[in-house]
Parts: sequence; C-alpha cells; structure tokens
Amino acid sequence: MAVAVGRLLRATVARHVSAIPWVKQKLAFSTSSSYHAPAVTQHAPYFKGTAVVQGEFKELSLDDFKGKYLVLFFYPLDFTFVCPTEIIAFSDKANEFHDVNCDVVAVSVDSHFSHLAWINTPRKVQTVTESRLSRAVEQLEWRFGPHEHPLLSDLTKQIARDYGVLLEGPGLALRGLFIIDPNGVIKHLSVNDLPVGRSVEETLRLVKAFQFVEVHGEVCPANWTPDSPTIKPHPTASKEYFEKVNQ
Repeated sequence: MAVAVGRLLRATVARHVSAIPWVKQKLAFSTSSSYHAPAVTQHAPYFKGTAVVQGEFKELSLDDFKGKYLVLFFYPLDFTFVCPTEIIAFSDKANEFHDVNCDVVAVSVDSHFSHLAWINTPRKVQTVTESRLSRAVEQLEWRFGPHEHPLLSDLTKQIARDYGVLLEGPGLALRGLFIIDPNGVIKHLSVNDLPVGRSVEETLRLVKAFQFVEVHGEVCPANWTPDSPTIKPHPTASKEYFEKVNQ
C-alpha cells in the first residue's frame, strides 16, 4: 500500500512539474495575456467555484464575503516551487487577517481534488525537481495542512480570465493579488510574474491601512504601519505631519 501511495504521489508531482513552463526552459517566462485585470475602484468580478475548506469540499462565491475584506490571491499550481511557500505563509497569518475582519482565499487552476491531495501531502517536499523527486518523496515528514484559508478550484480558468491574470499559453494564473473591500470594490491589485512570491506582511499592512482610512478619514504615508503618524488630507492641516516627521 505504501509503495502504491508513493508511486501515485511521484506521478502526481511529476505531472504538475512537467506542466510548468520554466521547468523545461528555465528563462523562458511568458507574461502575455489577452485579458486585462479589472481596475482599482471597480467592483471585483463575480466568482463561484468549489473550494477545499478545512479538508472538506464547499461551494464559495464572492457573495460569501459581503461585509468583510477579502484577499483573493492567484497562484500557478499546487505542486510547484514557490506556490507552497505562499499558501503556507498566508495560512500562518490567518488569525491576524481574521482579527481585522478579512478573509483570505487562494485560487489556482487545479481541481478541488488536487487541492485536497496537496493539503494531505507531507510538508517536506521542499524542492521538487525531476532529479530529486524520488529522494524528496522518501524524506516526507509532516503534512502541509490543515489550512486556515480556502483553496478555490478554477479548473475552467474562468476566474483567472475574469481577473486578467491568466496566461493563455500554459493555462496558468500569474501571481495576482486583489484586496476587495466589504462592498466588493477592489482597493488594491498587484501581479507578479511566475518565479517571485509575495509578501504576506505587506498584504496585511495594506488591509489595515485601507481600514484605517475608512475609519479615521486620514491618509497613510509611505511605509505606514499601525500606530505610526498619518496625514490629514487638507492643505493646511497636512503640515502637522510634515513638521513632525522633519523635526
């Protein structure tokens, strides 16, 4: 039984790895897409799909997050290099997002079955390359899951297409990240090319900054963090901030 499971895992990982453009041609990154991301200040495109939530399959839609902030982030595939680090990093910060009334949803073009298989995969598959695959599988020690945020399946690629982050050639999503406010309006978006992961700390900082502006009516300067000075958006009153920071 253990041998069969090992073979299945090796085959699954190898199949995903072989589908990634940079495995076969290391520097041949493609960022072409025939779709454009929706703009900041616009309403987020509606989405609906099957997600893995705490090890169970559940239907999710944008409507489920009304009245809350939502961080919706896209990533290429489950069984890759950078993607697991991002999924785990957001999961590790889930409580901090929840504390500021913000949910996090991760999206890829994998099926919900693949998401479930990934969650049930031991965590120590650190560098999945074709030359190290067998040894990595033999050294498995602990599991990726359980996770504190849903993994949403976009098997049809329609969600990635609607959000303007789909690479039509390989059929993968770029690393798009959208911060959506309780009214469904996009407050921030960013898109990374495939090989570079994102900062969870920066995402959390941005959520807190947008919330601060809504509550207090003051604006947040560069490198703002909670409890640091803000600016009154008025020609005269704003001088208070600049006088303070230039002392």
